[in-house]
Amino acid sequence: MRRVVITAFGAVTPIGLDALSTWESAVAGRSGIGFIESFDAGDFPVRIAGEVRGFDPSALIPAKEARRMDRNVLLAVAAAQEAWDQAGIEEFDPARVGILVGSAIGGIATIAEQQQIFLERGADRVSPFFIPSALVDTASGQIAIQLGVTGPNFAPVSACATGSTAIGEAAEVIKRGDADAVLAGGAEACLNSLVLAGFCAMRGLAAEDEYPPRASRPFDATRAGFVMGEGACAFVLEELEAAERRGATIYGEILGYGMSNDAHNLAQPDPESVGVAEMMRRALERARVEPGQVGYINAHGTSTPLGDAAETRAIKAVFGEHAYKLAVSSTKSVTGHCFGAAGAVEAMMCVLAIRDGVLPPTMNYVHPDPECDLDYVPNEARKVQVDVALSNAMGLGGHNGCVLVGRVG
Repeated sequence: MRRVVITAFGAVTPIGLDALSTWESAVAGRSGIGFIESFDAGDFPVRIAGEVRGFDPSALIPAKEARRMDRNVLLAVAAAQEAWDQAGIEEFDPARVGILVGSAIGGIATIAEQQQIFLERGADRVSPFFIPSALVDTASGQIAIQLGVTGPNFAPVSACATGSTAIGEAAEVIKRGDADAVLAGGAEACLNSLVLAGFCAMRGLAAEDEYPPRASRPFDATRAGFVMGEGACAFVLEELEAAERRGATIYGEILGYGMSNDAHNLAQPDPESVGVAEMMRRALERARVEPGQVGYINAHGTSTPLGDAAETRAIKAVFGEHAYKLAVSSTKSVTGHCFGAAGAVEAMMCVLAIRDGVLPPTMNYVHPDPECDLDYVPNEARKVQVDVALSNAMGLGGHNGCVLVGRVG
């Protein structure tokens, strides 16, 4: 079996415009959650989100072209270019490099904008770039154009597990020999009035008018809902021997990958957590890793009453007594929920935690919940060496995906 390693990553998130600043902010517990600035949310019951502020795509894409692209594509291109530049792959066969970048919703901002134009100004005023901009796989296609690669290319979609699915499937593409390198990850930019209205109607969001950074408080007894976020994250994955031959920096290895579905409810987690537990077991079994070898879990941890408790039950079901020795944290406490990008962002947190021997904290954890009784690394980063870490993701529709990463021995 070909081994798959991580040789680079890039990120654009509410807490940083690149991977390094994102990681440093997560470790420091600096929040990117604030009052919404990109549109007027004054009439909504929820007016906060994790926005990417200060993002300027002009260094990567000419302004005229950028105006024709949905924001999720621009974020994806920025993260992908950072990862590709960091990887430093100078000589490659374009047909042996793939792109797997997904999104939960895709170009929803473009869809909403063009629908408004259609209603107000008529069909002949709809942009000819509407359809190409709105597709979920536009980001993966645009990145291929930017980098000039012609290998396997598609956009995994599994709601909030999309980023995890993309990384896991990219590793499988390399393992079965269809590519030697794959750029993989997720992107999301759905912070607009339509989507905010939808989530408000679902009553799943946390409202916080006094101090927005306090709104996302995973596993805390007072948690009241998730916070919308946006962003993108991309990994460069390579076959181990090829990476070693070219002298690449190797940050870690994709040890395993698990998928499942709750088959319970489109919007609520299975209270018995059967699917989430099965996802983690599959990743461990495929990697031939014992539960006791895992030292850290970056939890899905969205700060919802049902979801956090369900994930905690699943962790205990899989890890048994070792669950109480594990460190578990949720960086959504500072980023908010970046939907299709979340799994990739949080897998990056796991890789860097292994590299630096530092675990990012769960911020805003003050009130213990009897249903959530694990070690959630509360409020301060922790220096501890781990060799194996797990990134969990759970999404609407019951989709679950996790990525198991480890130090290269």
